[in-house]
Amino acid sequence: MTLSADFRAHIGGFQVDMALDAAPGEVLAVLGPNGSGKSTLLAGLAGHLPIDQGHIALDGRTLDATIGDRAVRVPPAQRRVGLLGQRPLLFPHLSALENVAFGRRAQGEPRAEARADAGSWLDRVGLGDLAGHRPALLSGGQQQRVALARALAARPAALLLDEPFAALDVETAAQARRLVAEQRDSAGIPLVLVTHDPLDAVVLAARTAIVHDGRIVQQGPTSEVLGHPRSAFVAALAGVNLVSGTGAADGSVRGDDMLWRGVGDAVPAGAVATIAFAPGSVRMQRADAPASAASVGSNAWEGTVSTLEPMPGGMRLRTAEQPGIAVDCPSTVAVAAGIVPGVRLRFSVHPDEVSVRRV
Repeated sequence: MTLSADFRAHIGGFQVDMALDAAPGEVLAVLGPNGSGKSTLLAGLAGHLPIDQGHIALDGRTLDATIGDRAVRVPPAQRRVGLLGQRPLLFPHLSALENVAFGRRAQGEPRAEARADAGSWLDRVGLGDLAGHRPALLSGGQQQRVALARALAARPAALLLDEPFAALDVETAAQARRLVAEQRDSAGIPLVLVTHDPLDAVVLAARTAIVHDGRIVQQGPTSEVLGHPRSAFVAALAGVNLVSGTGAADGSVRGDDMLWRGVGDAVPAGAVATIAFAPGSVRMQRADAPASAASVGSNAWEGTVSTLEPMPGGMRLRTAEQPGIAVDCPSTVAVAAGIVPGVRLRFSVHPDEVSVRRV
């Protein structure tokens, strides 16, 4: 049941040009900022948006294609492509149980069997005791869980998820992620997961695609896309630092007033390379304190704190000398070191925490 697509489409003046595929039992995560074209991509795959050119196929069956002047288009209801959007869109006059059973009933399954299966899915999302409630009596998070159960109960040949965890609290979102992971492992269907949260990609997706301005700007294994982005844009989205440099004769990489050694395979002299590392991997100490061995020489630098931004469990700081590099600092460390704007610090990154790639 491989899902493959290479198409162009538009909504008003906004154009998308996307090419991707998702294998059976695979989750492809799609990340990008608001307005980048992620939901438009899903609308095209689901058949809710006519494509201008290209093709969409599922398990070798053409869903959309342009052949000369003729367009082949399978209606959304006949595609067996499930779509769970950002809003639950439950039928207000039906109970939670009947909402979940709707897809199976529409496929011709007898009412008793569809209701029994729907009850099982509601139990799996933790809402079995609310089966008789209509959507108006459910919270937003509960409605989203019912919608997820409805999408999974319909046994789609491919499943598209558009920010399915955004409206859920932390505990419920973790439960919903487990459900998606179970579906990935048991149903053997391709899943395309649109999300703003890189954690969703790390937890669920073997591959990740980054969308910007209606195009996929990078895709590949999640560990590579998020661990070593190809551009500053993708690095910011993935939450990692990305600096560039030039290989030296001794195998080091020099750039941005920084010297990097022991960062993997040697970069040939004169070759351009990028270096990626997580903000949380940076060690720091005050510049007026006795220098540790790790904070001197390669993979180390000094800077004057210019900005501090609160974050869970601590703060993120930047320096006047390297404003593009973010450093995460736990609250206890920040208090103990007296870190405030204007304080000068030493920074270092262990070679094991650094990824280097030749450009």
